[in-house]
Amino acid sequence: MTNPTVPTSFPAPAAKQNAVRKNERFIIEGGNPIAGTVRAAANKNAALPIVAACLLATEPVVLHDVPDIVDVILLIELLDKAGCNVERLGPNSWKIDASAGVDPTHLDPVLCERIRGSLLLAGPLVARHGEVWIPVPGGDTIGRRRVDTHVIALQSLGAHFTWDQGYRFEAKDGLVGGHMFLDEPSVTGTENAIMAAALAKGTTVIENAACEPHVQDLCRFLVSMGAKIEGIGSNILTITGQDKLGGTEYTIQPDHIEVGSFVGLAAVTGGELIIENAGDLSQLRPVIMGFEKLGVEMQLEGTTLRVPPEQRLHIKDDLGGHITKLEDGPWPNFPADLTSTAVAIATQATGTIMIFEKMFETRLVFTDKLVMMGARIVLCDPHRAVISGPARLTGIKMESPDIRAGMSLLTAALAADGRSVIQNVQQIDRGYERIDERLRALGADIQRVS
Repeated sequence: MTNPTVPTSFPAPAAKQNAVRKNERFIIEGGNPIAGTVRAAANKNAALPIVAACLLATEPVVLHDVPDIVDVILLIELLDKAGCNVERLGPNSWKIDASAGVDPTHLDPVLCERIRGSLLLAGPLVARHGEVWIPVPGGDTIGRRRVDTHVIALQSLGAHFTWDQGYRFEAKDGLVGGHMFLDEPSVTGTENAIMAAALAKGTTVIENAACEPHVQDLCRFLVSMGAKIEGIGSNILTITGQDKLGGTEYTIQPDHIEVGSFVGLAAVTGGELIIENAGDLSQLRPVIMGFEKLGVEMQLEGTTLRVPPEQRLHIKDDLGGHITKLEDGPWPNFPADLTSTAVAIATQATGTIMIFEKMFETRLVFTDKLVMMGARIVLCDPHRAVISGPARLTGIKMESPDIRAGMSLLTAALAADGRSVIQNVQQIDRGYERIDERLRALGADIQRVS
């Protein structure tokens, strides 16, 4: 039964919500420790493909721990406008019913252009309806983001691709399983391939598949709907196509990226932080190992992570006293989405480190804002930055080009002396649920102002 105190419809059109957020900013007075207890939200990058995969079901699906953030709400609204029966059951629970089918070739272009996650509708819609047209998707400004892997994957299953002011796929006679080797371990490309293969005739083998925690969560969700998937957690997946998938009730796993972000906030401000629902060691091991290079201490007991107070951050040199390097890469390497937070932590750690961002061309360009705050950073090229610390940071007025850069700037602002102003907070809202409210509860002096 629907909770009558919770709205069952969208509070405002997405375009209107985003227009309001573009005029909002955070005003932050730095210097207060981030301390207390916080519960990690569910994984944004798992929620997006899982919401998209609801289109495969011939029965209603109930999802719990759905992060209440802009990107996810936009995707749910996109499904609603396409013809799904969508109902909010609670603050983080949704019922999505695509049993009657949707119109796969008239997706709302305004909503699609706001989020890259709209591309995840290609796999499930062409698998279930035999065709789909995806308007050009949006997303963060972090460099070129290829869609070739998506095309290669769906073509390998028999879909015909054409460019039609967007991405059009057709498979009138249905998809057929096959053996594919992805040209790169693209997360969303792998997810589209998995969703499409779940309804393809026969068996599909995906080699060089992405195996991030959110890809694994999508696989487990599909299995709960009746899909048959072997090799979950590896880079070789074997999927036996089913005639149909049924309904399910599923809880989305915690977000290891948000966990890492909160660890960074506590480490640079000196507070003791307890993070509940942090996930297990299999999800957090690359994060822990990466942050250990920055001198960050943390203790994991079950699914609760503790960040000790008043840490003396000291970058650990490589053997022989050589400057250490922290580099990202496909799972199980250090996550690309935490490189921005790692830069902010490094500014407050004693020593020198190179951050090597391999995945996206312009993700590190935001570091000019940190330099203006007083950070000692040399941006060698779009992929590499050398940081020496600790640096005394001073608050400034700034804005963020993407979600993760926004969290890095927020981390620096909370560690800085004086007042900082962060414009265009809708970027941060796209990835972090009610971040200002949750930080105030942990002792931060942060206000959202229109």
